[in-house]
Amino acid sequence: MAVKFFSKSTILQGLPKSSNFFNNVPLIVEYLVVGGGGGGGGDHSGGGGGGQFSTSSVKLTPTTSYTVTIGAGGTAGGPRNGIYAGNGASSVFSTITSTGGGGGGQYSDRAGSTGASGGGGASYGTGGGAGAATTVGVTGYNGAAGNNSGAGGGGGAGSAGEQSEGGNGLSSSITGSAVGYAGGGGGADRSDATGRDGGGNGSLFAGGVTAGAPNRGGGGGGNTSVQTGTGGGSGVVILSYSFAYTISVGVGLTASTETVGLNKVTTFTAGTGTVSFA
Repeated sequence: MAVKFFSKSTILQGLPKSSNFFNNVPLIVEYLVVGGGGGGGGDHSGGGGGGQFSTSSVKLTPTTSYTVTIGAGGTAGGPRNGIYAGNGASSVFSTITSTGGGGGGQYSDRAGSTGASGGGGASYGTGGGAGAATTVGVTGYNGAAGNNSGAGGGGGAGSAGEQSEGGNGLSSSITGSAVGYAGGGGGADRSDATGRDGGGNGSLFAGGVTAGAPNRGGGGGGNTSVQTGTGGGSGVVILSYSFAYTISVGVGLTASTETVGLNKVTTFTAGTGTVSFA
C-alpha cells in the first residue's frame, strides 16, 4: 500500500520520537592529541624527542565542558652549558594527556632528557647518554647516545633515535589526509643528520638547523660547536565528530573547523580553554 502521509506512516513511527532526529545521534569523538616536541640542544648537541602521540575515540556528553590545552615545544639549548634544551609541554583533551618530548643533550657529555620520547645525547668528549622514553613503545621511544662521530637523534613516537638521526613519527589521517607527527630531531656534527617523518627536523654542520614544525610535536634539531639549537614543535589536538553537532570553542583557544565526509573536524593549534558540543 502506498504511503500517502509520511507523518502517519510506519516509517516515521520507527524513528526516535524527538523534535530533532539528530538529538539522538551519540556524541562519539575521534581524537588525536600530540604533546610538544623537545628542544634541540646547543653546542655539539642531540636532537629533541617527539611528543606523545595519542589517538582513539571517546563517547562524550552534549553541553558538558571539556578542557583542551596545546603543549608548547621545548626551548632550544644555548651555545654553552647553562642554557639547556627544554622538554615539550603536555597537550590535553578531556582526560587524555599527551606528554612532551625530552630535550637534547649538549656540550660536556650531557645526556638527553627523559620525555615521551627521549632526547639525543651530546657528541662532545666521550658523548652524552641517550634520553629515555617515559614508557618505551607506549609514549614513544628512546633517543640515541652521542659519540665522537656525532650527537644522538631524538626518539620519535614510532621508533628510537639513531646517531645523528631522529626516530620516526607516526601518521594520522584524522584530517582527511595522512600527516606525520611526533618525529625526533636530528643530532649535530654530521652533515647528513636528519629529523624523521613527523615534524622533527635535522641538524646540519655550521648552524644549519631548523626547528620542529608547528603543531606536529616533533623535536628540534641539535647544533654544532658554540651554536644555539632550535625549539621543538608545538603539539596539537584534533577532534572529529558527527556533522549533527556544533562545537563551541572557549576563549583562549585557537581553532578551525572543516567538513571531512560526514564529519566535522576541529583542529586546535594554540592556547588552553574549554569546548562543548550541542
